Formats: sequence, C-alpha cells, structure tokens
Amino acid sequence: MNQSFNQVSRRKFIVTAGASAVGSVLLKGCLGNPPEPNAGAGGTSPAAQTSPAAVPAANINPADAPETTKIKLGYIPIVEAAPLIIAKEKGFFAKYGMTEVEISKQANWGSARDNVEIGSAGGGVDGGQWQMPMPHLITEGLITKGNQKIPMYVLAQLNTQGNGIAIAGKHKGKIGLKLEGTKSLFDQLKSTNAQFTAAYTFPQVNQDFWIRYWLAAGGIDPDADVKLLTVPAAQTVANMKTGTMDAFSTGDPWPYRIVKDGIGYMAALTAEIWPNHPEEYLAIRADWVDKHPKATKALLKGIMEAQQWCDVLTNRQEMAQILSGRNYFNVPVEVLTNPFQGVYDMGDGRKINDAKMATYYWKDGAGSVSYPYKSHDLWFITESVRWGFLPGETLTNAKAIIDKVNRGDLWIEAAKEAGVAAADIPTSDSRGVEKFFDGISFDPADPTAYLKSLKIKKAKV
Repeated sequence: MNQSFNQVSRRKFIVTAGASAVGSVLLKGCLGNPPEPNAGAGGTSPAAQTSPAAVPAANINPADAPETTKIKLGYIPIVEAAPLIIAKEKGFFAKYGMTEVEISKQANWGSARDNVEIGSAGGGVDGGQWQMPMPHLITEGLITKGNQKIPMYVLAQLNTQGNGIAIAGKHKGKIGLKLEGTKSLFDQLKSTNAQFTAAYTFPQVNQDFWIRYWLAAGGIDPDADVKLLTVPAAQTVANMKTGTMDAFSTGDPWPYRIVKDGIGYMAALTAEIWPNHPEEYLAIRADWVDKHPKATKALLKGIMEAQQWCDVLTNRQEMAQILSGRNYFNVPVEVLTNPFQGVYDMGDGRKINDAKMATYYWKDGAGSVSYPYKSHDLWFITESVRWGFLPGETLTNAKAIIDKVNRGDLWIEAAKEAGVAAADIPTSDSRGVEKFFDGISFDPADPTAYLKSLKIKKAKV
C-alpha cells in the first residue's frame, strides 16, 4: 500500500471532521506540579516509591468492576513501550482487574496499523502504542486499506523524550546537533550521486517529524536536499552497518546501539531539539472503549501506576532488565541502562550526563507526561500541514478533529478514581507555548503564526 495520503482522502478528512472556529483553538492554563529538580519524575502515589515484586489487587467495588478482563495491545520494541510492559510484568493491570492483558510485539508500524484494523477478534490488536498523529489518521481512514475509517481514542501519553538522531561514522566531525553552514556538504553529496539518506520508522508521524525539524532548522530542505525512506526500528542498525543510509530517527535503544556497536554516533537527542517533547501514546479502538468504559479506566489506572514506577530512577535498572529480555526488546541490557539515567556517550566525543535528558513517563520538567494534552495533538497536525501531508484548511477544523479522538476526559476520570493527587491532574488541555532549540515557538492559540515563522515548509501561509 502506498503510504502517502491521496488527495481525495485529504479532502474527505476536512469535510467530515466538522467545522470549528479559526484562531484560538485551545485554552491555556495551569499544569500539574513539576517534579523536584534532580528527583526523577515520580509522583506521590505509593506505587511510585517502591519496586514491588507483586502488586496487591485493588479493592474493586463490584459496580466498578471491568466489563472484561481481556484486551490485546500492540507495541514496538522501543522505550516508549515501557509503561505497557511494566504494567503487565509488575501486576499493575491485574491490580485493577485487567488480569488477561496481552502485550503483542509488532513487526513494524505498518503491521500495528494493519492489526488494529482487524481488531483482536480478527487476530489483530485492540490498540496499543502509537506515534502521532496515527490515531487521527486511522480514525479518518487516511492510512488504512481502502480508506476504511477505524475510529480510535487517544487515552494517555506514554512518554516524553527518548529518541535520537543517529549518524553514520563517516560523517563524524561534519554533522552535529546544529546544521548551520552544512548545506554545501549536503549539496556535494547530492551532486556526486551519494545523496544523504535518512530513515524513519513510519512516514508522516513523530519520527519523520523529528528528523525533518532537525534538518530544516539548519537550512536543509528534507524534501529536496536529502533522501528520506521508511525502515523498521529493529532494522536500522543493520542498514547503517551496510552503508545503505546515513542517518535514522527512532527511539532508544536503537540510536544508542550504533555507538555501542561502533557503527556511528548520535548527532542529537530529541530532548535537545524540543525539551520535554511529547512522544508516543496509548490509543485504543473507539468501539472497544465504548463497549468497555470501566475496563478502559482500569487499564488507564494500571498504566498510570506503571508510569509512576518507571519514573523512580532507582527502579530503572530493573526496568532495563525487564525490557531488554528476549521476550521483549532482545537487546543487551547495557544499551538501556545509561540512557534511562540520562547518560549518553554520543560517540563523537560529546558526552551527556543529565537526568533531564532521560525518557520520562509520569512527570517531567514541564508537568504531566501521562495526560494527553490536546495542544500536542494540534502541533502534530500543524506539522502535517507544514510538510504538505494534510491540506492547509485542516487547521480550520483542527479542534473538531482532535476532540473526536482525544479522550483526556477519560484520563482525568481514571486519575481521580485512582487517587492521583489533584496537583498532578492538569486543569487545562493545553500545555501552553512550546519552545524549540532553534528559537522557534509554537503557541497552540495561533498555529498559523508558527507556520509563518518557519523558513522551510511546503505549506503556503
């Protein structure tokens, strides 16, 4: 299947999403309390303070008991999947009555999409881990077979940060975090039929956006100056070894592994490009959620406790051991241990030792991680417009598009029922103005102004 969106489907996306006012799309407001400096991002729940071998079952009111104990969730073996795996392995799902949660490794993002189309009843999955805005695109039938609409609900954010941009060793000393002044290098490579080739794991979503933003910030047009292609996360290291690509963007452990394997180096952590940036999300088929509202909240409670547990830095050695296992990531544990502490040997002489650069799952320096801010959905849609993946008029209907998919209301209900501290429950669906490493700002109240501020783009604004 051609991964590009056809123009007919793009237009249907606009028409069927409904209308909303242009301009102030989302409200800005206060956030959950940020973590104490250098304290990790754990919340106040007892689950965040210990590393239990087994979690006691919650005293569930029969009226709140989940309608089913079963669900099948897909994941990709990168650090974004940690809350799903930890919730399963540490008993947090079972604690809330979800005793038969199946965590199913997906070969790649295309497989995950195909499997959610058919659902668990057809041998697929009910939902799981997603890059953004995949749930919105699946909902509108833009990346599904035959443009079939499969309504999805975004229920939680799984993590912030945790991605990197890896570069082949032959470019060491020439290409780094800031690309200003390197345009001639990219032009030279193109003129000698050795065009710089960069990969992401699925087109027109997170990891495509990260490498595009990085390139464009340095004056490199990702659609004209480089060759972009799709490579599954688990194949990135092998492809770098064979010399078939110069760079890739994906989640740990794969960028860091090329350093360990002596293949290349890391030019950037995505945490350096956009500190505390949103990464991947839990999204489930809407028909499953609508049929099982109590089970949905039980799942969310389990994931929230897992996220809190993950953010206690002293738990992260155990987390690395669990994730690295043959049944999950099947990688050496050491390629996870240091990144989980914010410790990176970038492979080009640059070293980072800063816990703020690590992946976070519950709270980070900007506030709540787990809550799915609608302002972040808006950024992903705006970036889709920037690169011509969606037409410009999509922004007119952005609020309707987001409201259809984002169920932050269910997150809040689950958090309150689970006894999450009021300070850790956001009171606004916007995280406010976001700032990037190149001085650009994104104000969710005016996404068009953001587009106008960008020098390299396809959008006509």
